[in-house]
Amino acid sequence: MSKKQRVWVVSELYYPELTSTGYFLTGIAEGLADDYEVSVLCGQPSYWARGVRAPFREMLNRVDVRRCRATTLDKNKIAGKFFNLITISAAIFRASLLYFQRGDIVIAVTNPPMLPYLVALACELKGARYVLRIEDVYPEVMTRIGMLNPDSLFARSLDRASLWLYSKADRIIVLGRDMQRLVTKKIPLHKNLVSLISNWGDLDAIYPKPLVGNLLLDKLNLRNRFIVQYCGNIGRTHGIKDITDAVELLSSESEFHFLLIGWGAKKQWAVQQKKERHLEHLTILDPLPLDQFCDGLNACCVAIISFSSNMAGISVPSRMYNVMAAGKPLLAVCDDDSELAAVVREENIGWVIPPGCPNLIVSALREAKANPAILRAMGERARKAAEIKYKFGTVIHAYRKLLEGLVTE
Repeated sequence: MSKKQRVWVVSELYYPELTSTGYFLTGIAEGLADDYEVSVLCGQPSYWARGVRAPFREMLNRVDVRRCRATTLDKNKIAGKFFNLITISAAIFRASLLYFQRGDIVIAVTNPPMLPYLVALACELKGARYVLRIEDVYPEVMTRIGMLNPDSLFARSLDRASLWLYSKADRIIVLGRDMQRLVTKKIPLHKNLVSLISNWGDLDAIYPKPLVGNLLLDKLNLRNRFIVQYCGNIGRTHGIKDITDAVELLSSESEFHFLLIGWGAKKQWAVQQKKERHLEHLTILDPLPLDQFCDGLNACCVAIISFSSNMAGISVPSRMYNVMAAGKPLLAVCDDDSELAAVVREENIGWVIPPGCPNLIVSALREAKANPAILRAMGERARKAAEIKYKFGTVIHAYRKLLEGLVTE
C-alpha cells in the first residue's frame, strides 16, 4: 500500500482552543485524516481555553498534534497579545523548518498576521506546497476600522507584503464571495488559484429548540419577551453601536429585549453604554460554555449579526452558519455586497439592513414580532440551507478535491 500524502495544518489555535479558528482548523484536520496523513503545528490555548495545558504532542482523532512552546499572556492586553504573536510565530517557524519535507502540503491561516509569511518561507525552503486560508484580508481589515491610514507607508508596505504572500501560495482559500472578489482583484493574473470554501454549522450539536423552557431565558427571567440576540465576537469590525442605538429606540417597548453574548474589543464599550444610557432592555453576557451553546443560540426570536460599514470582503462571519443550524431568522446589518447579505437573501431567512440605520433595525424587529408565521418559515428555511449547503461533509469534500488537484499536478 502506497504511503499517504502528508498534510500539515498550521494554526496558532487548535483543540482544546475552540474559538472560531481553532474549531474550524480542528474540523478540517480531522476531516482530512481519512485520506491523508495529517499533522498539526499549533500553540497552547490562549483564548477561551487559556490556562488549559494540553500535551505538547498527542495523537488526537487520527491527527498528530504538535504544540509549540510560546507565551499565553492575556490577549485582551496589547502587550500580551503582541508577545503571544511574536513567540508563537517564531516557535511554529522553527518547528516548520524542522518537520516539513519536500512534497508535503501545508494549510496555513492568515492569523496571527506574521505567521503565514513565516510558514510560506518555510515551505519555500523545504520544498513543501503551500495552501493559504484567508480569514482576514490585510491591510484592508486594519484600514477600514481606522487602525491604519490607507495612504500611509506602512499600509502600502502591508499591501505589497500580502501580494508576496499570495504569490507564494499554490492555492488560496477564501470564505465568501465578497472576499473572493477582493482577493482576485489584488491578483487578477492568478485568480484561478483562488477557491471559495465556506465554513459550516455544527448540525449535530446545534439544532432548533423551542423557546418555552429555554434554560438561559429562564435563568435570566426573560420569559414572554421578544428576544433579539447577538452571539459571538464583539470586535472592532462589528456594528455594536447600531445595536445599542436600536435598544434605546425601543426603550419604551418593554416586550423587546436584547442579549449581547460574547467577548472582544468592543465589549467593554457596550457595557459602558448600557450603564451611561440606562439601556435596561439590554443584557450583556460572557461567552457560554460549550454544553450551553445550543440552548444559548436558541434563546432568541431573531438573531442579529451586525458589522460596521465598508467591511464586505475582509471577513466572513462564521457564526451565521450556527445561527442557521439553530433555525433562527437573521437580521443582517452589513454591506449590501457582503457574503452575509447574499446568504440571507438567497435563502430568504431574514432582513438585510445597511450599517448606520438603527431605525431600520427597529422597523424590521417590529415587523418580525408582528408576523410569527413568517419568522417560523424563515427559521425552517435557515435550518434546511444549513443541512444542504453549509454542513461539515460538504465543506470537507471541497477541501479533499482541492488537495487532490495539488497531488495530481
